[in-house]
Amino acid sequence: MAFEPRQTSLGGRPAALARVRLDRLERWLEREREQIGLWVPIALGGGIAAWFILPHAMAWLAFCCGTLAMACIGAMLPVGGRLRRMMVGGAILACMGCLLVWGKAMLWGQPPLVRATFGQMTGDVAAIRPVPAQAMVRVMLRPVDAPDLPAVIRVNIADADVPAGLGEGARLRFRVRLMPPAPPSVPGGYDFAARAYFQGIGATGKALKPVEIVIPSTASPPLRAQLFGHILEQVDGPAEGIAAALATGDQGAIPEADAEAMRRSGLAHLLSISGLHVTALIGAVIFLLMRVMALSQRAALGWPLMLIAAAGGALAGIGYTLLTGAEVPTVRSCVAALLVLGGLAMGRDAVTLRLVATGALVVLFLWPEALVGPSFQMSFAAVTALVALAEHPRFRTFAAARDEGALRRIARGLAVTLATGIAVELVLMPIALFHFHKAGLLGAFANLIAIPLTTFVVMPLEALALVLDVAGLGAPFWWLTQQALNLLLLLAHGVAASPMATLLAPTMGMGLFGITVVGLLWCLLWRTGWRWLGLAPVLIGVAVTFTAAPPDVLITGDGRHVAVRTGKGMAILRDRAGDYVRDVLSESAGYDGELAAIADLPDARCSRDLCAVGVKDGNGRSWRLLFTRSTMLIERSDFARDCAAADIVVSDRGLPRWCHPRWMKIDRRLLARTGGLSITLAKGEVHTVHRVGDAHPWIVRPPRGSGRPKSQL
Repeated sequence: MAFEPRQTSLGGRPAALARVRLDRLERWLEREREQIGLWVPIALGGGIAAWFILPHAMAWLAFCCGTLAMACIGAMLPVGGRLRRMMVGGAILACMGCLLVWGKAMLWGQPPLVRATFGQMTGDVAAIRPVPAQAMVRVMLRPVDAPDLPAVIRVNIADADVPAGLGEGARLRFRVRLMPPAPPSVPGGYDFAARAYFQGIGATGKALKPVEIVIPSTASPPLRAQLFGHILEQVDGPAEGIAAALATGDQGAIPEADAEAMRRSGLAHLLSISGLHVTALIGAVIFLLMRVMALSQRAALGWPLMLIAAAGGALAGIGYTLLTGAEVPTVRSCVAALLVLGGLAMGRDAVTLRLVATGALVVLFLWPEALVGPSFQMSFAAVTALVALAEHPRFRTFAAARDEGALRRIARGLAVTLATGIAVELVLMPIALFHFHKAGLLGAFANLIAIPLTTFVVMPLEALALVLDVAGLGAPFWWLTQQALNLLLLLAHGVAASPMATLLAPTMGMGLFGITVVGLLWCLLWRTGWRWLGLAPVLIGVAVTFTAAPPDVLITGDGRHVAVRTGKGMAILRDRAGDYVRDVLSESAGYDGELAAIADLPDARCSRDLCAVGVKDGNGRSWRLLFTRSTMLIERSDFARDCAAADIVVSDRGLPRWCHPRWMKIDRRLLARTGGLSITLAKGEVHTVHRVGDAHPWIVRPPRGSGRPKSQL
């Protein structure tokens, strides 16, 4: 590429050096010209991510102005250069991404309940989702004659309290304690409040009996609910939840022990309806249509069989996507499958990274908030890794079909499957560490058996059983499906039991995660040797995460639950805390053992009301921690003495002003502003859930005096 000479006031060696470097950059971009378009969804996603990262409207507006300024700077580069177009287009796309998610948040988001409320309410049922694994039903309600409540709330009803006539369109009356959607319990935890805001859920709660039906439902259950219930009736034991999830995408019937085993073994992707399931269904439909139409000589000779079969597969994929709830992985897989079918119908190779980029653009335009969720990130990262590996010339040569014996062909297939599994595990590791604080190590080996078992045995058997149920002949195939799923669960539990199944790490910082993701994308999307420069930020991000000092103290947002790192592991303040609280604290601390009770520690001195414990940080310094354990009034003289002797005091209630610890006083007032805390004693670092000045619309700032729930609805 050549540029016309221009008059400029710059001259000499610096200008000549700048022109040489610009020329080299343009030549490199010319070699990568086919890959440049893949960065379009990344530029759009960068603007969306900026809206979530930056705290308030002025920062969002400043980002948009900055991107437009960057576009103006790019427009000053020589006309015709690829760098010029990349800078202008990328900056405008980033601005569009920020405005897109900002606009959706303002127009479609549901503001959360400001404070907890308790009382009786009446609501119309909008949707129902049974959760057999937790013995409850999850109901979406629209409150009636309650202007102070959000437009939609989510209520859990125990199975024993579910009244007859419950269904869509029914009107219920019950007592309930409503809460705003929960923010992360500790820094780095799952942010249900942000997700609920975009889902239109303004409050959550649990219905208290009696639950009365004011107006019974007259609507029949949705097809998805009918299919879910039918499968649970046909399959017994733990396999029933897996069978229902494979057909409907609803994982509510999977016991927590089985779900955790699937996660630890790297097989959880089988439970989420994604590319594997959509591809298997569409492939089966195309195969059957081709074979059936080939039975007719007229059709075989005169009809465009591939076009007809592709159309049938597309309709099946769209129907399956709608049936299973149209989650992000399913929509991405459906869009990709439709593009592949279109390419096949036109006689072109459609399985490329451009296909993945197109699917990402569709999802980001429709659901920009999905970008920050693990589902979107892991789904697209896995597919990008698979396609990038498949496009590599050496791998394509190794995996290509050839004339060889059956044994060598099977060995080659296993090697290809293992290589793709390892590639996916490596790409997903930083994402899993950021969201779940752990990454799988044996998933690639478990998938060697699990994926063929699910694709070629379980799903065909289940589909055949559903078809034969129309004539009442599906029982034998349901039994075979159950046995195959039992084998899958046996594999999952066996792999999960290995101490090498997962690798835990403390919370990864957002900036470190962003650098790591950019490095991954740099490695996956470019083709020339410059792509391997992306390994540096990836390795740095992973290394810093594993070598970082884990937090010594974790405090949940309500102040009730505290975990402390000791010389022998982690200990928790309230030893009767549930599994959910224990899992959140363990994962955030990067700890995989059992949480002991602080009261049982040798350095602890505890009563019914107070608990004091001494710990040492990584530098060997001793710290004295004091926690309250009840709401009882404590003698001032004793409490003042204990406060003065402690370095940190933690309480789930407001502490008096005369309580003066040596370093930090953490009570209900502070936690209302900061949310949950994580503290690294050796460095004196304190991380909070809420940032100063954060004005995202799902952030709830309780007004003064809101410590007790409101008594009326």
